[in-house]
Amino acid sequence: MKAIQYEEYGGPEVLRFVEVEEPHAGPGQIRLKVMASGVNPFEFKVRRGYMRDFIPASFPVTPGTEAAGIVDEVGEGVTGVSVGDEVLAYTVTGSYAEYALAEDFAPKPAGLDWETAAALPVATKTSEHVLNILKVTDSDTLLVHGAASVVGSVGVQFAVARGATVIGTASEANHDYLRSLGAVPVTYGDGLADRVRAVAPRGIDAVYDVTGYDVVEVSIELRGGATDRIVSIADPTAAKRGVTFTGADGRFGPQLADYARLAADGGLSVRIAQSFPLADAARAQELSETGHPGGKLILRAVF
Repeated sequence: MKAIQYEEYGGPEVLRFVEVEEPHAGPGQIRLKVMASGVNPFEFKVRRGYMRDFIPASFPVTPGTEAAGIVDEVGEGVTGVSVGDEVLAYTVTGSYAEYALAEDFAPKPAGLDWETAAALPVATKTSEHVLNILKVTDSDTLLVHGAASVVGSVGVQFAVARGATVIGTASEANHDYLRSLGAVPVTYGDGLADRVRAVAPRGIDAVYDVTGYDVVEVSIELRGGATDRIVSIADPTAAKRGVTFTGADGRFGPQLADYARLAADGGLSVRIAQSFPLADAARAQELSETGHPGGKLILRAVF
């Protein structure tokens, strides 16, 4: 099958479009023919070697964790799904490939396009996990750094649904978008603490950092020196300052299906910025690495 792989740490140029052996579904797994795969900043950070102390690479690496596609193998012990079903999934093999294996998956509603389906697993799983760690409720004011990103915007929507007041950092160009999601936007950069205090005079109860762009210190400042309700999914140095560093964790269960139906019905918004053929994965990751892709980047099944 066709896949994207790299055999050393480095820039986008280390990504290669190659022919590799197909994986096959084992017990508890399905195999899907990938129709669309999500591109996430985490993937270029692993490729660059930024995460090697936490997730050392075992070369060759096929990137990617989320995909949407058509089931073509069903492993032993798997029930409720058949060959030919359309699913979205959190894969256990790299999703930058023609085929991928998954243990955590959900049916794709007929009204949900492939690109949006592929954009949901990481953002929904990560944000639900983080908001649970932060114990966000309707009495809280939550600050989301990088709120206009795909993961950040899903976190905003989930927190608003819980009844929380949400303040989101973003560039001026994304402020109307954040308002449409129910958040109060503020511009990031120098003077951020003062701008946040101006819109949240009673203080910040919890912080969700999606960016990793050196916002841990200002987050601690806005929490009055406390670190207990701050979570970063993007800054590996956060733990050294007493802040929780984590990503998606555990199995979804039925929640992924719920989120897929919500997105199909228009109750959960994900912006798709651009889609690329799988062979152009290096271009997609290069754009992801700028930090300003303008929405979700997708690799599509065109070989």
